[in-house]
Amino acid sequence: MGQTIGLTGSVATGKSTVSNMIQQAGIPLVDADIAARKVVERGTEGLKEIVAYFGEEILLADGTLNRAKLGEIIFKDKEKREKLNEITHPRVKDYMLEARERFFEAGEELVFFDIPLLFESHLESLVDKIVVVWTTPETELKRLMERNNLTKEDALRRIESQMGIDEKARKADFVIDNNESLEKTQKQVLTFIKRFVKNK
Repeated sequence: MGQTIGLTGSVATGKSTVSNMIQQAGIPLVDADIAARKVVERGTEGLKEIVAYFGEEILLADGTLNRAKLGEIIFKDKEKREKLNEITHPRVKDYMLEARERFFEAGEELVFFDIPLLFESHLESLVDKIVVVWTTPETELKRLMERNNLTKEDALRRIESQMGIDEKARKADFVIDNNESLEKTQKQVLTFIKRFVKNK
């Protein structure tokens, strides 16, 4: 059985950049965001259950999920948000575990799980080790404002809706410092991979 590494960070700390570097190095990675889309595609049990609870008005004309509409509903209603999580979270978890199993059966030694809200969703037990992609809170704020064209207040609200990046770093087994150049980040990623995989 191989090792599973959880990859997480905070909004605008560069987790997607590190995720791409890992995949470019030839290491399999299972993305929780992609899994969350897959388990509610047209024809899935997940989508049927969502429609049964929320009604057909959350579907687009082609029968796929209207994410914007659903997002509006759950943003305003905690009970409905919890119901959606109850429907989707177990399916996302199963999807990721099945994907990991296929990689291990194919002989892979290491699989990454890219989970944005790993700590917030209490998914630590799914992985053997946790890597946090870190920047200073100041860099995180600056990058988020620039990337999403947000005011400082809006950006801070987004950041504060998650666990702070310094707290995540304290909980991690390993930290990748993404505060400086991409070259420095890539060097850390490759060094980390070599600790676990012999021929990469």
